[in-house]
Amino acid sequence: MTTHFITAEIDLQETPAELLKEIETELKKQGEPLRWAVTSVDVTQQKATVEAVVTTVES
Repeated sequence: MTTHFITAEIDLQETPAELLKEIETELKKQGEPLRWAVTSVDVTQQKATVEAVVTTVES
């Protein structure tokens, strides 16, 4: 098992529930999220920056 620090840019959604789902979906593409945080929001571009620690299982 390996841990990685990643940064993802997520489009802002209509509701907080939709934003949460979008963040979780994007992080799952990189591995299993251990923890994550929204670290900045760009209202002009409608983007949120998420930093996360994810784990992956090596084959």
